[in-house]
Amino acid sequence: MQLENRVAIVTGSAQGIGRTYALRLASEGAKVVVTDLLDTTATTEEIKSQGGEALALKTDVANEESVQEMAQRTVERFGRIDVLVNNAALFGVLQPKPYDQIPVDEWDKVMAVNVKAPWLCIKAAAPHMEAGKGSIINISSSTWMMAVPNLCHYVVSKAAIYGLTTALAKELGAKGIRVNAVAPGLTMSDAVVGKMPPQVLESYAAPIALGRNVQPDDLAGVIAFLASDDARFVHGQCITVDGGLVFRG
Repeated sequence: MQLENRVAIVTGSAQGIGRTYALRLASEGAKVVVTDLLDTTATTEEIKSQGGEALALKTDVANEESVQEMAQRTVERFGRIDVLVNNAALFGVLQPKPYDQIPVDEWDKVMAVNVKAPWLCIKAAAPHMEAGKGSIINISSSTWMMAVPNLCHYVVSKAAIYGLTTALAKELGAKGIRVNAVAPGLTMSDAVVGKMPPQVLESYAAPIALGRNVQPDDLAGVIAFLASDDARFVHGQCITVDGGLVFRG
């Protein structure tokens, strides 16, 4: 129970990978704020059924007023914020297309949800974090390291998350708040598995050094580690979790 009595916000945690993060943090003793635009009842009730404590909130992470309300209601309920996992992002709904065929409004929406929203959430949450205990975990992606084509807006947004992480690590480090990022490979969430034929998924696994695709549970342990005191001197890092597809020093 390395996160006992910690208060963790996980954005985009109604389903999919975010739900996995929320459940893992709760299993480590955290009080979890499950927040999404979608119905968070299933995640919240599962945490409670396992003896955990959870708060369900509906939040538009790209809207500053909504995000400030998220932070305020968290503090009203639990007294503080210890962990922020910036998981909410647009990916599964995006259709691959050449860079010059991406509509401007689609580009703007991706940047609003994938880049502006984590910044807004950090602005709202960091003032309520205690020095030496606060941990902000941004979710990047290995796509920007691989220069994946036909998803230019998504790739750029996840590269920006690395920049956001390092910039705020400098600013918030002096306040005793750690800022790190996790860069998953293509993860076998329900959305990914549901939209791709099995043979395509197998082809993605072929170049991975560990010989299989990334599962949501493969990421959850890294999230729990970065949230814990075991990572108390890990700061400004981007940890790639892809089974050995991308190697970078």
